[in-house]
Amino acid sequence: MLASFFLSFFSMPRDVKPRFVVLYGSQKGQAQSIAEGIAEEAEEHGLVADLCCLNQNEKYNLEKESALVVFVVSTTGDGEPPDNALQFVKRIKKRTLFPDHYKHLLYALLALGDTNYANFCNCGKTIERRLQELGAKQFYPTGYADDGVGLELVIDPWLEGLWSAIKDALSKMASNRTAQLNENMDDPSKEVPDSSLLNIQLNLLSIADKQKCEPDSQYASPLAVSDVRPASSTGSIGLAFQSTSTVSVSAPKIQACSEGVPHVSLAASLTSSLPPLSESSLNVPTLPPPYLAVTFQETDAMEQAVEPLNKETLYQVPISKAVQLSKGDSVKTAILLELDISAFPSMTYQPGDSFDVFCPNRAEEVEQLLHRLGLQDRKYHRVQILLRDDTKKKGAQVPPHIPQNISLLFLLTWCLEIRSVPKKAFLRALVEHTSDSAQRRRLQELCSKQGAADYNLFVRDPCLSVSELLAAFPSCSPPLRLLIELLPKLQPRPYSAASSRLRHPEKLHFVFNMVEFPSCSGRPAGRRGLCTGWLFDLVNPGLVFPEKAECSSSLALPKIHVNLRPNCSFRHPSDPSVPFIMIGPGTGVAPFIGFLQQREEERKENPEAKFGETWLFFGCRYRDRDYLFREELENFVSSGTLNHLKVCFSREDRKDEEEPPSAAQPRYVQHNLLLCCQQVTNILLRQNGYIYVCGDAKNMAKDVNETLVEMIKTDLQVDQLEAMKTLAGLREQKRYLQDIWA
Repeated sequence: MLASFFLSFFSMPRDVKPRFVVLYGSQKGQAQSIAEGIAEEAEEHGLVADLCCLNQNEKYNLEKESALVVFVVSTTGDGEPPDNALQFVKRIKKRTLFPDHYKHLLYALLALGDTNYANFCNCGKTIERRLQELGAKQFYPTGYADDGVGLELVIDPWLEGLWSAIKDALSKMASNRTAQLNENMDDPSKEVPDSSLLNIQLNLLSIADKQKCEPDSQYASPLAVSDVRPASSTGSIGLAFQSTSTVSVSAPKIQACSEGVPHVSLAASLTSSLPPLSESSLNVPTLPPPYLAVTFQETDAMEQAVEPLNKETLYQVPISKAVQLSKGDSVKTAILLELDISAFPSMTYQPGDSFDVFCPNRAEEVEQLLHRLGLQDRKYHRVQILLRDDTKKKGAQVPPHIPQNISLLFLLTWCLEIRSVPKKAFLRALVEHTSDSAQRRRLQELCSKQGAADYNLFVRDPCLSVSELLAAFPSCSPPLRLLIELLPKLQPRPYSAASSRLRHPEKLHFVFNMVEFPSCSGRPAGRRGLCTGWLFDLVNPGLVFPEKAECSSSLALPKIHVNLRPNCSFRHPSDPSVPFIMIGPGTGVAPFIGFLQQREEERKENPEAKFGETWLFFGCRYRDRDYLFREELENFVSSGTLNHLKVCFSREDRKDEEEPPSAAQPRYVQHNLLLCCQQVTNILLRQNGYIYVCGDAKNMAKDVNETLVEMIKTDLQVDQLEAMKTLAGLREQKRYLQDIWA
């Protein structure tokens, strides 16, 4: 047996690379992009990665997997797994699995989430908890990346340390197998393990030696020769989610103005930086490998991109009424829309349910982009998209959200999110298509590890769009292929139902605030939100104002495409005797209008039934400008449908804006909560009541959550940790529900 082993070992090819598995679950493409970046960088480290989506069951088998496994997963909705990870999570949560089911498995996990929302990184935490319950072991600590502050703050260092962790784990595995081999050699009766494992160990040593002895120029990013000199390849992966190489990019030469005085920028901006960044060598991501080939086919038809392609699966419903709820210029513009769903009996909903509105990119922005790409004369041409034969991208495929045989105009109007904030991979790719050296250098800075603060300040935080970025760098002329490869799918926008079908049969109401993006470096003039601006423009000719009873125009209002969202859990208690508390400042009150309409109709139908106590905490800026649904809410109180209405006004009768709120003058909903501490905690802790929070995730929802913890601490006389556990218990029981947005 030993003779055959050594014969097989010495006759084996010596270029066998150690293998590991990369699995991802992704809703909007970020986790997938990270996983693809890991798989692509593996070759640079002398490794080979098998890349699979978690729903591709036929391509991987964790039950028999002997290689290391790296998970990259995001979280969506109310802590739910992405659609393509849902079945995997259900599978590993089966209670019929034994505690040693995955005892052979070594894994690392990177979870993506957003602390502005409840259940931060819940999908990643769920997978990790279950893997460990089934015997799996970590070979590298889990990373929890927070989109609320910047994913790269965790992703960069996590990915930087991943490669040494993989090699250490592989080396230990090979050492263990070698020890087992030696033991088996001493005992001829034992089976000899696979000889390829020893070859892997030798190959690992070879990799380490090569990194110490050989120059790394082969891994340097392919930038212009004049801008780069080879340097160390031990870099980090930026928000681009691609592999990085440390490249030294020379600082731009100081240019003199006409008087001969050197021109020095006095402040950093989107297009210019200051020392030390402007004088630094940079860690920039490796150029994302191209993988698509795009051609055009001329056609005689001039197709107008007026409707989404998947309209057959959507409801096209007319807007039957549009009312402006707010007044004055000092508050956000709030609009109530009524949809006529009478033609769609299958479109049933409950108060609190959500639905998607499908909106196009703005026509003028599409035209600007066509002009910038130099394709305005081809906007009616058919776009043919194929995979390149020579691509090096792992798992490359034509984006599934882009159908075949569509016009270029349709592609840019309905398929790509041209308003999306450019990722660092996109900035890195733009470098290759920028002719001006100073602009090229600035793009390198913005996508580099050293330029992370500038990227956040000038790109991420102001939500700069692709078009705005291109306008700021006029010498940049990217090909259409680049946009198709790197821009995400145009997503529908979710809204909450603000009505009850018992009160408004065959109607669906919803409310939105006009989103406004202020001017900034890179955006000379402010702009409106994509969907809210589009909806406002649609209904503006027929808009009803609060002080007018009639429509300002007799023009017919248009139709929009919508679709009900599945798995809605934000619903009032099924048992009418259960008390519940609603917290919804601003347009966050919308679903609670539906709750109360439903409750009022149920009370009329069953006057003898027992109905639980209802509370609503509402807040706005001014009593006479943005107190939404004031008359309807007061009528709910008069009818006994709403037992307690607590309202506060954050900007009213306050001479000093820094003056702290008093008990007599609460400013925000959490202040009113504190004033009602005993009643609220009694409902939640002793009457099995429910509490609902709807509105802003970044500030209000966090403040309310912290206030609830303090109230529970006071009521139960427990410490912070116990109070947090109690509140978490309410979440698990689905008695603390949130419908929040950032």
